[in-house]
Amino acid sequence: MNSKIKKMWALTAVLSLCINELIFAQSGVTGLNTATSTLKTYVDPASNIALVIGGIIGIVGAIRVYSKWNSGDQDINKEIMGWGGSCVFLVVSALIIKAFFGLT
Repeated sequence: MNSKIKKMWALTAVLSLCINELIFAQSGVTGLNTATSTLKTYVDPASNIALVIGGIIGIVGAIRVYSKWNSGDQDINKEIMGWGGSCVFLVVSALIIKAFFGLT
């Protein structure tokens, strides 16, 4: 009988702790709003970095295409599409990130 009483007291203690935590729990809306506002501060620098990387890739690609064109390579269209596609991807991804967070 003594072990049954101990188990009941232990169960009562655990349940009271769980109920206590439920009473003091908040909805989480303030945490989500804080996280959203914090993320919005990082969106502009991240999109600017993506644009700068796109510009650097564009310059490197233009130099490589120009050197292949001057050397007489007949297959520069594939090179242009590859480098141009990567630049367009970085520019569009920066715009999509800004639009996703409502900063455009």
